[in-house]
Amino acid sequence: MSTQKVWFVTGASKGLGLSLVKQLLNGGYNVAATSRNLDDLRRLVEAPADRFLPLAVDLKTESSVADAIAQTVGHFGQIDVVVNNAGYGLLGSVEELTDEEARENFDVNVFGSLNVIRQALPHLRAQQSGHIFNISSIGGFTGAFPGFGIYCATKFAVEGFSESLATEVKSLGIHVTVVEPGYFRTEFLTSGSLAVPKNQIDAYREVRDSQQAHQQQINGNQPGDPEKAVAAIIQIASEANPPLHLFLGQDAYDLAYGKIDAVKSDLETWKELTVSTGFETERTTA
Repeated sequence: MSTQKVWFVTGASKGLGLSLVKQLLNGGYNVAATSRNLDDLRRLVEAPADRFLPLAVDLKTESSVADAIAQTVGHFGQIDVVVNNAGYGLLGSVEELTDEEARENFDVNVFGSLNVIRQALPHLRAQQSGHIFNISSIGGFTGAFPGFGIYCATKFAVEGFSESLATEVKSLGIHVTVVEPGYFRTEFLTSGSLAVPKNQIDAYREVRDSQQAHQQQINGNQPGDPEKAVAAIIQIASEANPPLHLFLGQDAYDLAYGKIDAVKSDLETWKELTVSTGFETERTTA
């Protein structure tokens, strides 16, 4: 990939987004990066103005997203790679999370990405090229995490629209890759990126144990190296035939196969019942 390609990265002030922006700039790419706070980006990233465009964006507001995309194209003349990275975790049982808490998670994790995609696609279609990366999670492939039901639902949604989108834009010369990381050592499990319910229900022991484990034991000890993760994303952007699904981390690899094996087991165990639900084919006699 030419280093003159223009990358548009959301959620760029911390975690994988910040690591990605820094590696891209070090590699000579042009980068537009978004955050809710412009000062954070300017403080954390030092780069010449002709190669780096920091943008304050409210991803939940389509007009704000449209303005950011327009500024990017106006500044660099094009947009080539879109990375929908912004999002946050939500840890609470399905019962104890309020409608407001659940909808907010969807607004950011799902509808924020859709806002970006809708605004970027006219430019990608016009040039008949481009690559959209939607950052999901291994929790978008398997939901077997107590307390992460709503968060997993947002990431399952990202997986679903990414798969459909890939079929819609393939003939237009546009690639789509959904990225499914396991546990990477970022700030994702800190209070600024992981929300918990306002009203907790003590009966959900597994959820409280999961909450304590993620915030106390797992946080800071994740096995994944974020620098290697973003290097993998940059590599995939240069591939002629990139994957639709990119799992990152040994844990993601193992969990994905665990889900695949469980589904195959259910299919075969209940195959007779599964295939018995069609209309009977009428038999004709000679």
